[in-house]
Amino acid sequence: MLCPSGPASRPSAPGPHARRAPASPPSLADPAVARDPYPLYRTLRDTHPLLEDKPFGAWLLSRYVDVRAALTDPRLVAAPPGRGSARLEEATRTAYRALASPAVQGHVLAALKAGAERTAHVLARRLHRRHEADLVEEFCHWLPVAAVVAALGLPHEDTARVTDWCRTSPTHPGAVPDGLAALLRPHLVRRRAHPRNDLLSVLCAARADGRRLGDDAVTGLVAQLLGAGGEATDRALASLLANLLDHPAQLALLRAGPALAGAAWAESLRHDPAVHIVLRHALAPVAVSGGTIPAGATVACLVGSAGRDADRFADPDRYDLFRAVPGRHASGAGSGEGLGARLARLTAESGLRALLDALPGVAWAPGFRPVPEGLLTRSPAALHVRLR
Repeated sequence: MLCPSGPASRPSAPGPHARRAPASPPSLADPAVARDPYPLYRTLRDTHPLLEDKPFGAWLLSRYVDVRAALTDPRLVAAPPGRGSARLEEATRTAYRALASPAVQGHVLAALKAGAERTAHVLARRLHRRHEADLVEEFCHWLPVAAVVAALGLPHEDTARVTDWCRTSPTHPGAVPDGLAALLRPHLVRRRAHPRNDLLSVLCAARADGRRLGDDAVTGLVAQLLGAGGEATDRALASLLANLLDHPAQLALLRAGPALAGAAWAESLRHDPAVHIVLRHALAPVAVSGGTIPAGATVACLVGSAGRDADRFADPDRYDLFRAVPGRHASGAGSGEGLGARLARLTAESGLRALLDALPGVAWAPGFRPVPEGLLTRSPAALHVRLR
């Protein structure tokens, strides 16, 4: 029997001119991306500014200039909703026409601010005598929806039910969480007969096209406010707190100057947005810096990548609440700020002030490090802190 020995028994190494199998293009579908997407984002910005990611099923946009433009391009539209009725969607559009009045919008924002401040204070004071807590589970998870419930003047005991509905129901315009319409119905009857000093009374009295809003319109708008105050704000608030706890010197400056809360929020949206990927559908070909998006394509606008683009932001991986130009791409807004974005900002700033007032010694629990999770949306799953 012949027994190979020596060099002949091992596969020969490829020569200098041997062909290598082409490397697979990067993909969001790679499991490692959900653990840490930023290395992929950097590769995409540098070498694949427009990439058809077949495993993920979308064309990827990763540079700030392209993502910012795509989020306001009328040729790139949100995917049509999978649920909800045309009647409710039209009712919600009617409600937004009512909010076009500066007076009505002013009353709405005042009520939302009061609800956020009151709720944040209550939640923060509950932690005051504790030694440790998980701020995600005991603060961030509850504040956004509870603030809207308080502003509406609904019973506090409804908060848990409404929070669960908001986490399991669609949030596109016109979509109403299961059970919300039935919960609101008796309150709408009472507010129309006996208005109070709350947000639900403001909405019942608002007018569009010369008429008071109907129950469908008010219900649709309440659903939108609850959606805006839902999971995305919860996650964004968790990321804000994580960034500040990671930077004790900046947290100390914020304690000394609470007016910096807005800058801290804007920088956190850039550095660690809650929504990393916004999907759009191309109605027509769209030219971008890396080529042309074909008509009919699904487009993934990588907001998380745009916020770390070195062509737009100096030292983009650093969190700095004194950054001069944080940018507006995180919310997908153009030059203005929509009602949902203002609600999120009011909620986050109120929550931050309440925590700093109630918990002057808050810091990371010994040995704890936050671990962000998620692909489309992303934030720390827990924030374990010591409070004394």
